[in-house]
Amino acid sequence: MNGEPVKASVTTQRWGDAFKVYAHPRVVGMLFLGFSAGLPLLLVLGTLSFWLSEAGIARATIGHLSWVGLAYGFKFLWSPLVDRLRLPILTARLGQRRSWLLLSQICIAAALFGMANTDPVLNLAHTVWFALAVAFASATQDIALDAYRIEAVETEKQGAMAATYQAGYRIAMITAGAGALWIAASIDPSEATYDFRPWQVAYTVMAGLMLVGIFTTLIICEPEKKISTATNAREAHARERFAAAGLSGSLLNATAWFYSAVLSPFIDFIQRFKWQAALILALIAVYRISDVVMGVMSNPFYQEMGFTKDEVATVSKVYGVIMTIVGAGLGGLLTLRMGVMRTLFLGAVLSAVTNLLFVWLVGRGHDVGALVFTVSADNLSAGIASSAFVAYLSGLTNQAYSATQYALFTSVMLLLPKFIAGFSGEFVDAYGWANFFTGTALIGAPVLVLVWLVARSHDKLK
Repeated sequence: MNGEPVKASVTTQRWGDAFKVYAHPRVVGMLFLGFSAGLPLLLVLGTLSFWLSEAGIARATIGHLSWVGLAYGFKFLWSPLVDRLRLPILTARLGQRRSWLLLSQICIAAALFGMANTDPVLNLAHTVWFALAVAFASATQDIALDAYRIEAVETEKQGAMAATYQAGYRIAMITAGAGALWIAASIDPSEATYDFRPWQVAYTVMAGLMLVGIFTTLIICEPEKKISTATNAREAHARERFAAAGLSGSLLNATAWFYSAVLSPFIDFIQRFKWQAALILALIAVYRISDVVMGVMSNPFYQEMGFTKDEVATVSKVYGVIMTIVGAGLGGLLTLRMGVMRTLFLGAVLSAVTNLLFVWLVGRGHDVGALVFTVSADNLSAGIASSAFVAYLSGLTNQAYSATQYALFTSVMLLLPKFIAGFSGEFVDAYGWANFFTGTALIGAPVLVLVWLVARSHDKLK
């Protein structure tokens, strides 16, 4: 995989052969790496908020601390370093991807251990700095892990890699959420008063669980990067131009590195896809729009329909997680059987159509059975769409710039949906729940047109 157009052709593998992809060592390894990636998120967001609230920290302060999560949104800013900067000793021994994975995982574990040994009541500033370190190191792990996944297997197996990654990620989020709370509660002498020790034990256990990712990184093999002659020639020609302009020594090396690491990922994408690049970016920008816009209002909707917190938690954490994992696994198989673009189209259809189930749920009111069916169908479709989308984005990248280009794609993916989602509450106030969910389904229609147009443009590029 070196940034070639993603083929839309149907593969000929039998279902039995397709299932064998989940026995591939690198596909299995993604389960444990996905766990390592999913573990830190809630520990600096939801679980941390619970801890701070119990410690008596002001709600306004807790809200401000959620900004540490912005590290995930701006990870593209330092992704060129993960692509091109060699780490002393580690890179020579482990390779570019594994060295950055190991460094980030060790930093996450150390920062979580720091949080575990810092009582926010006594020193909130230290807790904040450790949480920020966890978020930054976790975002860096995501960059390196995405690059590893893209380079480790061919495009057809990317759906399966995404499926096992999502399974590990979801298990980790349950561990870091419900698991951490259960550990703290099990040794808390009294929930009526705040005690630091239960949280110290819970976060120490979470820091220890990062060994799952560390051991996996040490066991897996560094992927072989396939860099095209055209890519090497472009970077060499740029260096010659800089030298001809009078640059030399350290200045020449720094300029050439900046061009290769920061500018080349953009130039490469435009040169490979030309005018189709705009079409591809448009598809990336809107593919998950139905799910993202609807998801923002899902919990307020459940609350207004009279569902209790226990009912919502049980349905989302049991049926929702199971069906997401099943959907992701099915999506991985479908990319092998049907091809990436056809599965991408199917995922877009299902994501839009299942939003209409929420219109049906509006009419049902407080019906737990209907909630289970709706959430299950919605998460199943989301799993299929996610696997196909990850496989598609992975096929767009040039392995010379895997980390940088994929980080940029994921940023584009969330920008427009998140912006539109900000107006979702106002839309519900003005037009009601049924019209809102119908609208989220309808805004998925242009996605189908874009998938069709992009598939045709890829066929022309072959």
